[in-house]
Amino acid sequence: MNRSLDASIGLGLALLIAACSSSTPNSPTGGQAGSGNVPAGTAGAAPGASGAPASGASGAPATGSAGSNNSAGSAGADPGPGTGGSPGAAGGPTSDAGASSSAGSGSQAGSAGAAGGGSVPPPTLPELVTSANGAFWKVGTLTPSTAGTVDVSADDSSAKQRWDGFGGTFNEAGWDALAVLSESDRKLALTYLFDAANGANFAYGRLPIGASDYALKRYTLAETANDYTMTSFSIEQDKKLLIPYIKAALAIKPNVHLWASPWTPPAWMKDNNSTDNGNMKDDAQVLSAFALYLEKFVLAYKGEGLTIEAIHPQNEPGYINPYPSCKWTEALYIKFIRDYLGPLFAKDNVPAQIWCGTMSNQTDGTIATNLAKDSKAMSYVKGFGLQWNTRGSIAALKGTNQPIMQTEHKCGNYDFATDYWTQSSYDPNKPQNDFAYGVESWKNIKDWIGSGVNSYSAWNMVLDTLGTNLNATKPWHQNALLVVDRSAKKLTATPAYYVFRHLSQFVAPQATVIGTSGGDALAFKNPDGKLVVVMYNSGAAKMATVSLGGTKFQFDMPANGWATVYHAK
Repeated sequence: MNRSLDASIGLGLALLIAACSSSTPNSPTGGQAGSGNVPAGTAGAAPGASGAPASGASGAPATGSAGSNNSAGSAGADPGPGTGGSPGAAGGPTSDAGASSSAGSGSQAGSAGAAGGGSVPPPTLPELVTSANGAFWKVGTLTPSTAGTVDVSADDSSAKQRWDGFGGTFNEAGWDALAVLSESDRKLALTYLFDAANGANFAYGRLPIGASDYALKRYTLAETANDYTMTSFSIEQDKKLLIPYIKAALAIKPNVHLWASPWTPPAWMKDNNSTDNGNMKDDAQVLSAFALYLEKFVLAYKGEGLTIEAIHPQNEPGYINPYPSCKWTEALYIKFIRDYLGPLFAKDNVPAQIWCGTMSNQTDGTIATNLAKDSKAMSYVKGFGLQWNTRGSIAALKGTNQPIMQTEHKCGNYDFATDYWTQSSYDPNKPQNDFAYGVESWKNIKDWIGSGVNSYSAWNMVLDTLGTNLNATKPWHQNALLVVDRSAKKLTATPAYYVFRHLSQFVAPQATVIGTSGGDALAFKNPDGKLVVVMYNSGAAKMATVSLGGTKFQFDMPANGWATVYHAK
């Protein structure tokens, strides 16, 4: 992050997640949907009886049909929001025993494993899901229509960029918050982030190299000063929190694409000898050592069975902050990739791409566009990572024909002016995690996809109700997709989570962004030909009409809410 953080959760409207409980491993029947605050969707392949209601849930129980012979049972109707309950036991989308999921090739997801052997078909997703304040994830019905004024039209003949997927960031603070929950509820949280049938189906996972501002302490992976050969390099700290977090996610979805960036190099590589603030030294020995540091990281994670697919050499090189950070000049950043990191990775056949990222300050955008003009540097660069204030650089970078990832969703609760936010709403003691942040999230996602990015990453997937970062002078309490109440040991899903899921669960990797007209919407064409339209309605509830390549459907659109339409034209 590139600002200053605050947090808590004034979340009367965040929904309490509940799920079905698992039963006997290797049972041939699919599990039913449990009651409580569970977003409706297809039930998972894991066996299980219907889940018990979440304590204090006010919604009516959901019912679902049991599957047979390793097929997934269908989910019941959404029960509506509950109040005051604790999460139910985890279950549903993954099996406690049986075959593990198989990874797919390239960007395509592999098929999920089934309890007791066999294979499970891809989940059958609902054709309509809506969300509104206090009424999230309601499954509805599309009605074919020949009448009515079209609110949103999706044109699959108007192809834009390839879509690679959505993702989020692993940080120590997230796993530390999840640690207060039961094992089943930790699994439930990761299910709701990564599972294809009952979650957001995230395709990407970002991780820090050393401490981010959401580590529990300041650290790097090579603390010994002047250790140019990296003999002191160690990922022991990562093994305590970060790696268990990643592996727990991969147990839900084994083929998540992992990529990484450092917030700071080792302190001795900077002019202030500190993890916070400071500038990267322009010194050949230091630059060579830092390139080796990044190589050692990729190889050490490979030794843990984790494939790091891409390295972005510096998070926000244009900022210095009172938490792990490091400033680079444009010339030094380009020189490092061109003359040090690129040649080392090529020589040693390091199995990770090099990306130009993660750019945040407007001057970082200039670094990226000028790097794109350096043919030698570009011979090593396989993509661009942009966030925050660099959206204006997308148009210039499209000419490189390299993918562009939005690498960090804005965190909310800003004590400064920014789009879609009133600065007077800033709270120095807690983050809002409210419906307004859900609306802001939608607008930012729509802006970036409309500008041409190929993928989009959330910032913290999980935090506690304070969401406090490592800012030494003024902690910044930031929002998250899922929030843990430590004292009550409860898990809640924020409105922003549902905004992400309205897109990420339905849009497949290798989809194409397509044109829309009318309304506030995004549209995609999946590789199987199905169209996905996600709409936001800021007005009153109405009967909405959507046109999918000329085929019209009507449905009930809630006031001030979202709808995902998922259908073949």
